[in-house]
Amino acid sequence: MYIFTTMADDHSVNKEGAGEAEMLNLNRVLLVDDNPTNLQVLYQALEEQGYELLIAQSGEEALEIAGAAKPALILLDINMPGMDGFETCERLKADEVTKEIAIIFLSARDQVQDKVKGLQLGAVDYVSKPFQFEEVVARVNTQLELRRAKEELRMMHQQADSLLLNILPRSIAERLKESERNIVDSFPEATILFCDLVGFTPMAAQTSPGELVKFLNGIFSEMDQLAGKYGLEKIKTIGDAYMVAGGVPDPRADHAAAVADFALELLQRLPSLAERMQLPVKLRIGIHSGPVVAGVIGEKKFAYDLWGDTVNTASRMESSGGEDRIHISQVTHDLLAEGYEFEQRGNMMIKGKGEMETYYLLNKKV
Repeated sequence: MYIFTTMADDHSVNKEGAGEAEMLNLNRVLLVDDNPTNLQVLYQALEEQGYELLIAQSGEEALEIAGAAKPALILLDINMPGMDGFETCERLKADEVTKEIAIIFLSARDQVQDKVKGLQLGAVDYVSKPFQFEEVVARVNTQLELRRAKEELRMMHQQADSLLLNILPRSIAERLKESERNIVDSFPEATILFCDLVGFTPMAAQTSPGELVKFLNGIFSEMDQLAGKYGLEKIKTIGDAYMVAGGVPDPRADHAAAVADFALELLQRLPSLAERMQLPVKLRIGIHSGPVVAGVIGEKKFAYDLWGDTVNTASRMESSGGEDRIHISQVTHDLLAEGYEFEQRGNMMIKGKGEMETYYLLNKKV
């Protein structure tokens, strides 16, 4: 007599996670039949294929095991006491945890209406008894190969989405996935920050390429972390310069404050960052607020970018500022006036802009 161990008898099974949606085990098959002889012959035929086999002798037991073990496929009898195979299938397909499990009916009921009903309930196949074991094995192999191909495709899509979100803002990536092209949006209010490494050119001449890339990666990774903390959008790096924006692509009323907080914390982190990098880290930061145009254009190497005088002015604030200082325009100053402290620079001649009233941002008021 062939001995079977069901999942219900296996006390090592963790049923606490039965309600959680998890990935199906693509090598696991559940056999459901109230006849021990049928289970034995099916088990022996499929065991040779290397599958991990589970058994259940009722519909109720099948539901419990499927929810806990997440098999990729179920061979399901129809005529069983209590819950029959049709109801079992219907309940499996109605459950978020088990709805993706492939079901093949194995039944002595060979009427067309039974086969149609089984397929309408969501089964992928229907085999009438008596059956040839070779046929059942072939159908199981085919369905599991299809399931593996589907999983590989899902993983490829997931990786592609992850790469896309690493390049573009989520809302822009979704629009591109919907086949929208040449995305261009206008934002009446945004704040742009440019940050540049002071003394980078002479440092680069005296540092090996590997160490230089490691240094830049360390600095920019710190900025990426801060941008995420304050809900800002990293636009790009240009050599040793870093550009971040607040208020795009998702408008927000506190765009200037979020960028200011980013800049202030970045300067606070400089001493520990320099110690960790074992190289001097000096920054020049410039900020300006105003309208911008943002979007994705072109046919290749998509990048989310910003255009307009606001961008140019923010860049000028950076280039005309001081070492380890946050140089801001009058517009940004006015947006931050109530909650921050400043040092007035007076009228400054700004290249390409003429005379401008500018300030250094010092700190946030307590």
